[in-house]
Amino acid sequence: MESLTAFLDTVDGYVWGIPLIVIILFVGLLLTSRLGVLQVTNLKNALRYAINSESEGHGEVSSFAALCTALAATVGTGNIVGVATAIGTGGPGALFWMEVAAFLGMATKYSEGLLAVKYRKVDKDGKILGGPFYYIETGIKERFGLNFKWLAILFAIFGVLAGLLGIGTITQVNGITSAVATVCPTGEFINIAGNSVSYSTAIAGLVVTLCAAGVIIGGLKRIASVATFIVPFMAIFYIIFCLLIIGLNLSQVSGAIETIFRAAFNPSAVTGGAVGTIFIAMQKGIARGIFSNEAGLGSAPIAAAAAKTKEPVRQGLVCMTGTFIDTIIICSMTGIVIVVTGAWDPTLGFQGVNITMEAFSRGLSILPFGTTFAPFVLTASLVFFAFTTILGWAYYSERCLEYLVGRGKKGAILAYRWVYIAAVFIGPYLTVSAVWTCADIFNGLMAFPNLVALILLSGIVARETRNFFSKM
Repeated sequence: MESLTAFLDTVDGYVWGIPLIVIILFVGLLLTSRLGVLQVTNLKNALRYAINSESEGHGEVSSFAALCTALAATVGTGNIVGVATAIGTGGPGALFWMEVAAFLGMATKYSEGLLAVKYRKVDKDGKILGGPFYYIETGIKERFGLNFKWLAILFAIFGVLAGLLGIGTITQVNGITSAVATVCPTGEFINIAGNSVSYSTAIAGLVVTLCAAGVIIGGLKRIASVATFIVPFMAIFYIIFCLLIIGLNLSQVSGAIETIFRAAFNPSAVTGGAVGTIFIAMQKGIARGIFSNEAGLGSAPIAAAAAKTKEPVRQGLVCMTGTFIDTIIICSMTGIVIVVTGAWDPTLGFQGVNITMEAFSRGLSILPFGTTFAPFVLTASLVFFAFTTILGWAYYSERCLEYLVGRGKKGAILAYRWVYIAAVFIGPYLTVSAVWTCADIFNGLMAFPNLVALILLSGIVARETRNFFSKM
């Protein structure tokens, strides 16, 4: 088992190494340049379009529902655990580089959403078929006359594996049950499949599985309906408590922001050499930012393709707001809370989610019962974030499978849904370190086919954008 873990860690290091990060940043810079810094000049329009969905156009769900479905998959444990890990290993400056990656990623996410709508198809039953596999296959063939279907198939295979074997199932439910077991310890254990787990873990796992099954079996419209309700609620709930902590520690905010900027370019001046170098700060911040908002990975355009719209540019703008909300707002809130409260300090010995837990405990300590209440607030946030990720990736991986086996194979699709639910059910009883690594690998592998298409079709994106705004 140790040799397998070492092998997976080596592969993960190559997949999520410098080349992928550089390519993703290059694509973001390329698109930002060709689009005239659209993520700044049209952010107001993007937010307006996200709220005011179109009433006309082909599609299965509203633009807002498509956005919430995408956010359901992206706003997850990475917004809480990933930010803490980046700051814990790369210092406060990692948050700055995370924001840089998100800024460029907004242009990437815009382009993905635009291409998803432009090259989507409608089958004979009126169902929308769209996502990176279609703009990889159709877009590149129309533009250059090249057959890149093999690349689209690779993307779909990696998407199915990423959803089923880790990021959408086992890791998420394990995160939920672990959090519940921490705040609700029972002291009593039960033996399941050779593993001794607490009753609270077993009960939480069963409840999550039943809730997930009730939503996933209903398909996209039920997933979108639940996401439209839960995603805004969970985001507002978490942001309110982050703002409360920032407000209670307002005198420390300016110093924290100064620390973040100083550590971004000279980490040793802030950490005393205890945490990394500028290279480590950049690598950890950019990698965690990309993993959180998924800009460039090609997952969000699968949801964007289902939106009721007749304007690819408009849906691209809506899609862009996902990165803005996920990283610029939510991840920033987490990072500032961690830095303001000093919970990132490596001498404290905290890692991962425990850094965020310590930050919330310190931040709310001024309130009556604040220290006791903090773990419940963070656990509730983790539960909502992780549960919606299960739903979002159920849809993503199912659409990838549909592309591979064909739209008419309803039996295969239904069987896959039950296999996906079974993976959620067994998640609490598995060791997740290797599963997390597999999820990282497959997620990273999804990016390569998608990034090739974004580079080759960047001219199409620029032309469609110019035409849209010239008509306006």
